[in-house]
Amino acid sequence: MAADTDGDLLLKSFMAEVSEVERDNEVARILSCFKLNPFEHLNLSFDSSVDDVKKQYRRLSLMVHPDKCKHPQAKEAFAALAKAQKLLLEPQEREYILTQVNAAKEELKLKRKRELKKDNASKIKAIVDEGKSEQQYEQSEEFKHQIKIRVREILTEQEWRRRKMAMRISEEEGRLKKEEEETKEMWKRKREHEEQWEETRDKRVSSWRDFMKTGKKGKKGEIRPPKLKTEDPNKSYVQRPVKRG
Repeated sequence: MAADTDGDLLLKSFMAEVSEVERDNEVARILSCFKLNPFEHLNLSFDSSVDDVKKQYRRLSLMVHPDKCKHPQAKEAFAALAKAQKLLLEPQEREYILTQVNAAKEELKLKRKRELKKDNASKIKAIVDEGKSEQQYEQSEEFKHQIKIRVREILTEQEWRRRKMAMRISEEEGRLKKEEEETKEMWKRKREHEEQWEETRDKRVSSWRDFMKTGKKGKKGEIRPPKLKTEDPNKSYVQRPVKRG
């Protein structure tokens, strides 16, 4: 506990000495980071531990805290750091990012092997060094930079796929909802029609009985049976008077 207290005091003393220029520069750095890579926001390597994440977050968050940093976007930078720490402390999210990092590493290593096969001098040197040159290359700043760039590309591709899938799901949900609403409306209209039909049943029965009795419907506006024409004897459909002997 005493060691932790001493460390806290040392950290606070250090932060008190940090100039406003350094604070502003850190805000600018954080806001310029690739948004999908929390390691960049915390300025950590991909092999950093959980403890490294916590310590780095604490140091940087004190540097850009809105109460201590006068930069107009300090609040945004502070929020970005908090989000980055949250992602890297979440096992599933951390595993997802590290999976993309490993994929980038394997891809770059395979690419380098293919290039070495074309370069006999490099191939012979690798055999003589028994893999030491490969290890040195993987620890080099050049390789780390290439991984950083390739991880950006992979994360961007994955995010684009995720958004497209989310958009398709949203469109499909919208289509299904529209179909459901149309089906409900259809059944509603059918129900209303059946109710109206049932409500006018007595009226229709009464009208039919009147017609059977009188040969015509007495109420205005109701359909009357067609009259047969007799004035044109040349047409076959015309009913002619029957002569009685």
